[in-house]
Formats: sequence, structure tokens, C-alpha cells
Amino acid sequence: MAARQSSFRDSVDRMFTHAAGLMSLAPGLEEKIRVCNSTYTVRFGVRLRGQIHTFTGYRSVHSEHMEPVKGGIRYSLDVNQDEVEALAALMTYKCALVEVPFGGSKGGLCIDPRAWNEDELERITRRFTYELSRRNLISPSQNVPAPDMGTGEREMAWMADAYKRLHPDDINAKACVTGKPRHAGGIDGRVEATGRGVQYALREVFRHDDVMKRAGLEGALAGKRVIVQGLGNVGYHAAQFLSCEDKALVTCVIERDGAILNPQGINIDALRGHIRSTGGIKGFVGGEYRENGLGALEEACDILIPAAIESVIHEGNAERIQAKLIIEAANGPVTADADEILKRRGIVIVPDMYANAGGVTVSYFEWVKNLSQISLGRLERRHEEARARLLIEELERISSDTGTNFELARGFKEAFLTGADELELVRSGLDDTMRESFKKMKEVWMSNPKVEDLRTAGYVVAIRRISNVYNSLGL
Repeated sequence: MAARQSSFRDSVDRMFTHAAGLMSLAPGLEEKIRVCNSTYTVRFGVRLRGQIHTFTGYRSVHSEHMEPVKGGIRYSLDVNQDEVEALAALMTYKCALVEVPFGGSKGGLCIDPRAWNEDELERITRRFTYELSRRNLISPSQNVPAPDMGTGEREMAWMADAYKRLHPDDINAKACVTGKPRHAGGIDGRVEATGRGVQYALREVFRHDDVMKRAGLEGALAGKRVIVQGLGNVGYHAAQFLSCEDKALVTCVIERDGAILNPQGINIDALRGHIRSTGGIKGFVGGEYRENGLGALEEACDILIPAAIESVIHEGNAERIQAKLIIEAANGPVTADADEILKRRGIVIVPDMYANAGGVTVSYFEWVKNLSQISLGRLERRHEEARARLLIEELERISSDTGTNFELARGFKEAFLTGADELELVRSGLDDTMRESFKKMKEVWMSNPKVEDLRTAGYVVAIRRISNVYNSLGL
């Protein structure tokens, strides 16, 4: 029990305070940035199964230095005010780090979504949306929720429709939430965005030899041993992209009911299919099953990806972690106490505020798409193709006139003549965001001897940007 003394919120505050202490902030500004502006608790009843059931929900607004504020809504029995406020704070720092123009917010409903059927969940979600709307806690211009643990495209579509019914004259109503299905105003690439962001983050880490040297790694991602904790939306996509596209070996997957290990690499799609059909990983034939799932965090690997819940790496197990590099795909998977231990041991941590930012980045693209009322790439795609065709035709004419008769490879020609669609533009924007944000963190880390790690560097970058906004507002 002593190993888990620090709460999630305490850990976030300690990490923030450590970074802020290295900066010269105006008197009182550190406190202004750190504290949550407001947290609303709503309790509402829904008649289900012949009786009224009362549900408790939260929406925390951490910082309104930029608006709207942004943050997901999770459905879980573990939702509480401290957790929501900690997540809202992380959203503020995350948005500032990757330069997405939002303040930080977060929400949650204390509910087990598996305990209710689809019709019941829809009624609960629509009533929750009503409670948020009447308090201006969902709005395209003020507060924009998104999916989180226990929610997805379906719930966001319900919320968007419920908001539109409450505000029929709001032309921007679709922008009240992000993470919607493509046919309901969503954007290509949003479902896998956080997992894709983890992949892009790792690719960027591997481009920097000095960072790799600190982690005791060399070479490319191909063949690197990876452990993934949590095969939900984020963990699944990160594992699938890394194993299929970068040829990394996912040697262990940890889930609620245990762990699967295979030193030759696990077939991620096959494992996910098994989980969907059986409800767990036990019985999967593609690896060795172990009942003690969290114990597998301590297995030897090159890269450890905690992609589920907070505080899974804590003071009690940090000394036994054997990974060379930890990339935090989940929010807050490493406590402040564990962070100190891992730093002392020389394990490089790619922090959650950066590694987990793919979701909010693509949510920003979706929000912009909804406000502009047009799909990304629709105006310029055919123009790009026409210009490319002119170039190809001119090259072929010159070749014919000069008698060189060179011929472009068919695959190259087809690719060059195809303009970028929405998905390609989303991936390009996400990749650019992850690259540039990492470079800013690394610059602070390598140039300031007081900054010991990437996490502190990330906080310094975020705090500096937030303080600049407050200073420009006269605060």
C-alpha cells in the first residue's frame, strides 16, 4: 500500500511544481497556472428498467487561457473529482506543448458502460449532454469534449445530436464535440490518432542519436522488443502500427486478465479478435499466458508502452522495470515517485503530455473542419493533381523530343499524380506536430543543465507558452 501513496493528481502537481521551480515566473503566476479554474459535479436521474437510476458526472475546466477548452469524457466506475482535475491539468499542458489553441478540460461519468445496453447508454448520454449544455460545459466556442476511456465515436455522435437539438440555430453545432463518426461530421484518422501519435513520437525519438544514446538504444525500430500494457483503442493501434509498419516485435501484451508473452512477436490483430470473442486474453494460442499481468511490466524489453490507466508504474515496481525506454501512451501511467526512481536509473521516459497528444491534435483538425464546413483537401486536391500532370506531360514531351525516351516508373507516376486526401493531410499534420514538439522539448532538455529529463522539458515548454498568454492578457 505504501507504494501508491501519491495520488494521480499529486503526481501531476509535483511534476508541474518541479518544472515551474526552474523558471522565473511572475509572482503568483505559478499558482494561477497550476490550479483548476472550476469543477462541476452533476447528478441526474434516468428511468431505466422500471426505476430511476441516479448518475454522477464531472466536468473540470483547468485553464481558460485559450478557448474553447478541450478534453475527453470517460465512462468508468473509477471516475472521481481528483482524477478529472488531474486529467484536465494534463490537457492544458498537452495542448500548450503541441501548440493546439485550446485550454484544458476533462469530464467523466461514474458508470460501468458494460452494465447497460446500447439503448440505455444512449439515453444516459443524452441526459448527461443536457446537464452539461445547461451549464455551458459543452459548446463549439467554450468547451469541446472528445472520447476517452469507455467512450468512442458512438457516444460522441449521441452528444453532438443532443446538443444540436438543444441549440437548433447554432450553425457550428457539429463542432461541440470531436471524435465523431466520419459520416456525422468526424474526420478521417481520428479513431487511431492517439496510437498513430505514439508511433510518430517513437519514430522521432529514433531520429535523434543523442537521445537514443541516453536510452542505451541504437539502430531502427525494426526488431526492437516492445511491451504494451492495455490493448484498447490507443494500445491496439500503437502496437499494430509499430509491428506491421515499423517491424518492431511486440513480445508482450498486458490486459485485465493477465499477459501474453511471445519472444518472436505477437499477432496483434489475432489477439484483438480473441479478446473480442472471449472477453479476455486467456486462451490465446499465439503466446504464453500469465495470470499476473502487471508483473509482466517488469519483463526485459527495449520499449515499454503503458497504454491503459494511470499509476501502473509506481514506487513499488519502478526498481524492477527493465525497459530502456518508456513511452507513456496513457495519461499518468508513471507516478511522481516512480518517475524519480526511473530517472535515477537512467531510463528515458517520453512523457504523456507529448506521447498522448495525437488524439487532441487530430481533434483540433476535426474542430477546424466542422467550423469551416468543408473537408480537408477538397478545394486543392484536383488542382494538385492537374499541376502534377502538367509536369509529367512536359517531362515526357522533352524525353520524346530529345530522343532520350526515358520512362517514369508506373508506381511513382501514379503516386505523384494523386493529390492528398483528408487522411493523408491529417497524418501529415500529426507527423509535423509530433516532430516539432519533440524538437522543442529536446532543445530545452539538452540546453539547460537543470532540466534532467524530457518530462521536465515538456512542462517548461508548456508553462512558458501559457505564461506568455497570461502576460499578454495583463495578468
